[in-house]
Amino acid sequence: MTVQEPTPLRFSAALPQQVAFDRAELSVILSLYGRMVAAGEWRDYAMSFLRDCAVFSVFRHTAETPLYRIEKHPRLRNRQGMYALIGMTGQVLKRGHDLSGVLSPLERKLIRPV
Repeated sequence: MTVQEPTPLRFSAALPQQVAFDRAELSVILSLYGRMVAAGEWRDYAMSFLRDCAVFSVFRHTAETPLYRIEKHPRLRNRQGMYALIGMTGQVLKRGHDLSGVLSPLERKLIRPV
């Protein structure tokens, strides 16, 4: 009886992988989301995990367009940063390598004068 080695599976580099937020990134995003919900600013969210980017969208009402989109593009990590905060009209509000730094314009909305 001859013993054959199993044929190795060949994974092509062209096969796209799904991009997602990791646990630490989600904890930062959901912490901000929870505080904004408690302040009455946001009501709903949606997450999309695509081949080239992951998107966390924030809504004031469910049937509207998103107020903000937090996007993660891993291909841009060596250029202008893989995180981007995008406004309702599609303009990029902030982009960078650090997620908490990118979310800082939203943090400022929580600070209210007493």
